Amino acid sequence: MFLATVAALPVPLLPVQILWINLVTDGLPAIALGLEPVERDTMRRPPRSPTESIFARGLWQHALWVGLLMAVVCLALLVGARAMGWPWQTMVFTTLALLQLGHALAVRSERDSFFSLGVWSNPLLLAAVAGTFAVQLLIIYLPALHGLFDTEPLAPVQLAVVLAASTVAFIAVEIEKWVRRRTAA
Repeated sequence: MFLATVAALPVPLLPVQILWINLVTDGLPAIALGLEPVERDTMRRPPRSPTESIFARGLWQHALWVGLLMAVVCLALLVGARAMGWPWQTMVFTTLALLQLGHALAVRSERDSFFSLGVWSNPLLLAAVAGTFAVQLLIIYLPALHGLFDTEPLAPVQLAVVLAASTVAFIAVEIEKWVRRRTAA
């Protein structure tokens, strides 16, 4: 929101859209991540100091770069979709929601790939992501919800652009973990 204002772009999201993202696309996967099975080498790691910040060990840097990456993706999409005359606000809203879901899938482990953990090892997370994705599509395509969220239906090519853009956080975090594994070896 801040970067859009600085760049003299229109406000990317409405308050109800921000609330939806904060409560649903962040909340449900976060609950499911809390039930993620323990990582295989947890007992071999030294315990964290009780005085250590929750943001220690690179967490604040991760949050910063992923947040900036999501902002850049959303703002680039806003500019591109707006130039094409597409429903840019619906596209940005959906992209951010799906970026959050992809990020939740990628951060199941600090080191191990999503795929090496097993897609089905946390069925509650998969259900939260799939359910949130389905409701997000309803918000876009169900006319009764258009007024509440101020959305418009997306054409197939517009939805394809949103889906492609929304994979960026997942891919970037998986690359980060791959680099971390390679440099640790």
